[in-house]
Amino acid sequence: MDYKQSEWYGFKRLDFTFQGREAILVCPDEPDPARRWLLKTEYFGAFPAFEIEMLKRGYHVAHVSNITRWHVEADTHVRAEFCRFLTTEHGLHPKCVPVGMSCGGLQAVYFAAAYPALVSVLYLDAPVLNYLSCPCAVGGSDSSMYEEFVRHKGLTIHDLINYRNHPIDNADRLIAEGIPLALICGDSDRIVPYAENGLALSQKYRASDLPFFEVLKPSCDHHPHGLEEQGPLIEFVETHYR
Repeated sequence: MDYKQSEWYGFKRLDFTFQGREAILVCPDEPDPARRWLLKTEYFGAFPAFEIEMLKRGYHVAHVSNITRWHVEADTHVRAEFCRFLTTEHGLHPKCVPVGMSCGGLQAVYFAAAYPALVSVLYLDAPVLNYLSCPCAVGGSDSSMYEEFVRHKGLTIHDLINYRNHPIDNADRLIAEGIPLALICGDSDRIVPYAENGLALSQKYRASDLPFFEVLKPSCDHHPHGLEEQGPLIEFVETHYR
């Protein structure tokens, strides 16, 4: 494997090609004994406060690029192979914490549902869970992404009316597999409205006995992602990482 080394917020960053895709692995100065790690599923480098704090605590942070942010099955399968590669070649923990922001949230959900054995805790931040809401804007959100979605997914708004594989349709699978969930959303999100996306997932988890951590940020739009105070989120992840 040919690695190009640089720095990312003071940490060693390795860039390389994995199965024809751009891949990144950021290494902590002092690795966690269990070699725990985060998998940023989309938008690597965006709103990185959580990842930086976890690097300070010894976690690795990784990313492999997607064909499209709107999800195709090939992206999910390559992500699983990437996880196994990092475990085998870099000694990382067999399970990761997918970090899914916005469209990265839908990527993380599909991945966790398809490969639960590779997932320890799931962290979703303003996740896209209902395609009719985003990008189709049936509920009144911004529809500027719709043409991109149709181009990559081959699905129109008419197809989606009876579609049964929206990200939220995988919620029962996540619960059946016992995956703990951290969910961060803004209550004033105009791009991915909470009432049309995160709320349904929150209700399902609250009705289960699984560990669930939620913060609904008051007067917060789609951005910024993350939390000003990372402590409670970090505690949740570290407590339930198995």
